[in-house]
Amino acid sequence: MFIDIHGHTMLWSGAERERGGTFASPEELMAMLKPQGVRKLVILPLVSPESRERLITVEEVLAVVEKYPDFFVPFMNLDPRQLSNSPEANLSHLMKYYVERGCKGIGEVTANLPFNDPMMENMLKHAEACNLPLVFHISPQQGVNYGIVDHKGLPLLEGALQKFPDLLFLGHSQPFWAEISGDLPEEERNGYPHGKVTEGGAVVRLMRQYPNLCGDLSAGSGYNAISRDPEFGYRFLTEFQDRLFFGLDVCSPSGKRPLIEFLNDAVDNGDITRETYEKIGWKNAEALLSL
Repeated sequence: MFIDIHGHTMLWSGAERERGGTFASPEELMAMLKPQGVRKLVILPLVSPESRERLITVEEVLAVVEKYPDFFVPFMNLDPRQLSNSPEANLSHLMKYYVERGCKGIGEVTANLPFNDPMMENMLKHAEACNLPLVFHISPQQGVNYGIVDHKGLPLLEGALQKFPDLLFLGHSQPFWAEISGDLPEEERNGYPHGKVTEGGAVVRLMRQYPNLCGDLSAGSGYNAISRDPEFGYRFLTEFQDRLFFGLDVCSPSGKRPLIEFLNDAVDNGDITRETYEKIGWKNAEALLSL
């Protein structure tokens, strides 16, 4: 019975995205995911304006959880520019407020600022002080799309891992998971590279070196990282079984969710152990979220 670390929903549909459609409703999510073995879903607000037709506030997420408390788990989200648009903002004030209302972490952080921007570092500092795990989305450049900005090889993420060693980072998005392979071309950083994984990938190196880096396996990016080269994927799942989290990132009322089948087949065929499967599927999330 999976615990999904990464989901989005809204009580009111609002404007459609430019590519069409809106996020699934809470009812649609439960109807889709419960039959596939998902018993709890973490809901991530979206509060930064980049590439967003409609913000999903923490208050809306809390309203969803109040309506369906047995299925949904709330995260808070903050934009590092909140309160005073400065690196001196006391973001702990908001974090503590939302913790008191049941929020278990922060994310998905999508503000289009570099990891080492003073306002971003201020938010990371307060998240560390409040002992809150943080889910982040990476962008390959500033001024285009959404996500925290980093370069090829993820040097700015590495700097943040060093500067905030007690903050648990959950990596997500194409520019994060594409770095699982050491032969990543610059032009494929924001995509879904295919083929065998080669040695020297930044994600593998950083996870080996920094125990505060975890992996959010949601969306096509997480699935692609472990399925493009299945033999590598099984080894990766096994090596980092204590720091990987099942997730789907369902963004519409339809769509395939191949990660479930991949993990089920892997354990059924003996490619990963039952212990690895259970940790990634739900036990790591139970421990992280104190469920």
